[in-house]
Amino acid sequence: MKIMPARTALHLFAGAALVALAAPAMAQEPNFARKTITVYIGNTPGGSYDLYGRVVSRHIGRHLPGAPTVVAVNMPGAGTIRAANYLYEVAPKDGTAMAIVTETLAVEQVTGNPAVQYDTAKFNWVGRVASSNNIHFQWHTSKVQSLEDAKKFETPVAAAGAGNISEVVPKLLNATIGTKFKVISGFPASAEGMLAMERGEVDGTASSWAATRTGKKQWLDEKKITIILQNLPERSADLPNVPALGELGDTEGDRQLLRLYASGGAIGRAFIAPPGTPAPVMKVLQDGLLAMTKDPEVIAEMLKANLDLEYAPPEKLADEVKKTLATPKAVTERAKQLLAR
Repeated sequence: MKIMPARTALHLFAGAALVALAAPAMAQEPNFARKTITVYIGNTPGGSYDLYGRVVSRHIGRHLPGAPTVVAVNMPGAGTIRAANYLYEVAPKDGTAMAIVTETLAVEQVTGNPAVQYDTAKFNWVGRVASSNNIHFQWHTSKVQSLEDAKKFETPVAAAGAGNISEVVPKLLNATIGTKFKVISGFPASAEGMLAMERGEVDGTASSWAATRTGKKQWLDEKKITIILQNLPERSADLPNVPALGELGDTEGDRQLLRLYASGGAIGRAFIAPPGTPAPVMKVLQDGLLAMTKDPEVIAEMLKANLDLEYAPPEKLADEVKKTLATPKAVTERAKQLLAR
């Protein structure tokens, strides 16, 4: 029998001991005890991004190991792109930062929005709590009460920055179907745009259907607004008489362009974490969000607030982003030209 040299045996023993010691540590689940997680909301209070961001902030903590404190912080700017840039470049990569930002995150990248300082493919997706339907509406005193009216009369609409559908879609409609929307930019978010509309400073604006039917139910009941467009590939069951963005366009090129912006509903109200966040940490955050969407208390709260709950896993969101990033160059170049990017 061959005898192993003492030094070799000692090295092997030490290596085995280190592996044995490391195994429990490697297998240990990330723990957020005594930590604070910040959920950055890319819009001002009152809109659907804020509503969903605060629901998650209130409830996800108890579904994470260590039951961390979770706080919501509004970080509006550039149609939520300011918050996306912050998460990409500055926020900690240890699971203590996540954000809810524009559903057109990837679209803004491929169409050359100058505010974009991120690569959408590198974000980590936590999950989606709801799909979305963004709507465009006009105040009841406006001469424009339909898309056909908007082709006849100029109508000023409030917009929340170059990365927001309230600015992008009216500009694209002007260029493709001949509407005469006069885009008034610079509003922090939809809440401020709706206030300007109510004051008579503009004729219309855009927001999400979820936020409108929740926060502006009185407007709907009293017919103070007319919904003239929904940003979906096809009409929703809730709004069967309102045109969908995906059905517009006289040419295939126009339809491709408009469908690009109609695709954001699949991303909806989703949450991202910074690039470089370790996989075990992401798994804990993803599992926590999924568990939260099954929590009876959360379901009851969202039903009471008339908020949709439609979870989608991170893999589906990443796949949607991949499709958007693969949009034919001819379509994205046309978008850049029409949006003067």
